[in-house]
Amino acid sequence: MSQQVQEGASPDSLRYIGYDRIMGNIAWLLIAIVTLDIKLLPRGDAGNFPLAVICILLFIYNAIARYGFRNGHGRFKTFLDLIVFMVFAISVSWYTGMTSSPFISLLYLGLMATALTQGKRVTYFMAGLAITSYTYLAIQQNIDFLSRSQALESLLQIFPFMLIAHLGAMLAGETEHARKEVERLSLTDEITGFNNMRNFAHLAKVQEALAKRQNREFSVCMLDADNLKKINDVHGHLAGTELIRHMGHIIGRCVRASDIIARYGGDEFIILFSDTPGDRARIAVERIVDTFSETPFIFDDKPLSSTLSAGLATFPGDGDDLRTVTAKADEALYTSKTSGKNRVTMYGEGKEKKAE
Repeated sequence: MSQQVQEGASPDSLRYIGYDRIMGNIAWLLIAIVTLDIKLLPRGDAGNFPLAVICILLFIYNAIARYGFRNGHGRFKTFLDLIVFMVFAISVSWYTGMTSSPFISLLYLGLMATALTQGKRVTYFMAGLAITSYTYLAIQQNIDFLSRSQALESLLQIFPFMLIAHLGAMLAGETEHARKEVERLSLTDEITGFNNMRNFAHLAKVQEALAKRQNREFSVCMLDADNLKKINDVHGHLAGTELIRHMGHIIGRCVRASDIIARYGGDEFIILFSDTPGDRARIAVERIVDTFSETPFIFDDKPLSSTLSAGLATFPGDGDDLRTVTAKADEALYTSKTSGKNRVTMYGEGKEKKAE
């Protein structure tokens, strides 16, 4: 798959690119196998001609689906592939022995592919389609398929379809849950549950692009605990970890859902206040600092005192890109640290005081 296709695709499409490639390869393989079957097993024109037509139709569909709509990857596209796949398997089975056809097992493959890509409801729907088709083929081959005398034998023949659909749906559900958990862990900080810096950088770049395009402001805040080292030395690193978690809890209570928070490293946090000038962002950060100093941090049933220092910088006043603004916010944080701690400093305030 070309790099251009992947860059232009939506997140949902990117997820299904691998499925699309696999379905395409399977389609080419099936065309080759059925063509070989036509060549090696003579059935006369009455049997081979319809098989040839079926292969040609699948060839045309696969060529259009893989090369005509390269950016059309997605769940519906995969569902359409699976419907075509099932119709192909049923049609080929019709002309090669019906329920005795060597291609009838392709229905099982279709069910498993459906379970992996479409979820439970669609999987059970496809199972119903497979059972109905198999039953119809069996009736054409043996008129007593639905008779009472063969009820048990008939049930045993269609039971694998139900079993594969059910097990496939359950396994796919577990796989999807595991995938989401891995994705969550790869994007969040394990202690606070906030974004990690990798995800923060991605989200912040989006906000930077929007701010530049729409001439909007945004503010970046750097926050740091003032006495984490002392708490670690006196009470142990577990206390320090709980302090970081406590910081995250306070920060999360004091910001908006639209703001982007990340643990920068250690006990340092970074917040991007989207569409927010510096004076409004300062109000929110001062609320964080004040709330943190006023909220007791309890560890081993002992209240431990701690404070925060913060630095703020704003786009575009303090820098024309995210990297510069973040660096200025870090400088402002350093000013807060050297000016007595437990305070918020806007970039430039320290320089103004020195000038005065």
